Amino acid sequence: MQIAFHCGVHGTDHDRMIKTLSQNRDWLLRNGIEPVTPNRHREVFRDVLFSLRGQAATPEMEQVMLDALLESDEPERIIFSTAHFLGKAIRALSPQGLYVSAGEKMVALANLFPSAEVEFFIAIKNPATLIPFVLSREPGSTYADLMNGIDPEAMRWAPAIQRIQAELGGRRLVVWCHEDTSLIWPEVVRCISTMPADVPLRAGLQILGDIMHADGIRMVKEALAQETDLTVESRRRIFSAALEKHALPDQIHVEVSLPGWTQEMVDRITAAYDQDIAEIAALPGIEFITP
Repeated sequence: MQIAFHCGVHGTDHDRMIKTLSQNRDWLLRNGIEPVTPNRHREVFRDVLFSLRGQAATPEMEQVMLDALLESDEPERIIFSTAHFLGKAIRALSPQGLYVSAGEKMVALANLFPSAEVEFFIAIKNPATLIPFVLSREPGSTYADLMNGIDPEAMRWAPAIQRIQAELGGRRLVVWCHEDTSLIWPEVVRCISTMPADVPLRAGLQILGDIMHADGIRMVKEALAQETDLTVESRRRIFSAALEKHALPDQIHVEVSLPGWTQEMVDRITAAYDQDIAEIAALPGIEFITP
């Protein structure tokens, strides 16, 4: 049995993964793949994780969890998706870096099903937009209290992913950039679901609909219908052209307004993020999905 955990990160998914998988649920179930919604696994995982405290579940505990979570009989692959696997958003930031406890939390998730082949999927996000998102989850606190001396420019993804990879002990880790999601979403969904490229993907344009005017969606659908030999490259070309013409500005360009932040600082954080992306993509053992 295979278990796939999609772990966010915060501000990157907004339940789109589980919604898209649910739209394709009939095909998935027919092929031995079951996506489990957060409302089904939230309390089960919370209680068992608290009880185990990072240790491995017994075979009896595994079976009790599966009986409580699954609707199908003995699926070959089970998919769980939520950013809450990594804890509260504010805990993404610490003086030691980004998501310092992520690896530990992911290992604890793997230990829920020690008899399974466990895989992890995670989208990373530019710290220049991740930090404002994380802080927005705590509206009653000041910037100074939340940051507590943390240097925004020290929040780097390359060391974070390296820590996670080291703690996962060889388990599969698939990474992509949130900023690329609109172009690579079908590949991301197919990767986590193992859905072949020749199987129609329902709701594959959903993420474009969130960031594009309706005219852009019509443009995409018309262009896709005219393609006699649709490839990943031609589909991305169509998506890019539509986004260039019809993207909703307030969904594409994020205005950062935090105390002490300047455009120069945002540019430095973004440049460091670009460096981290290149470093992560080159890491042995990392599967990096790119446009």
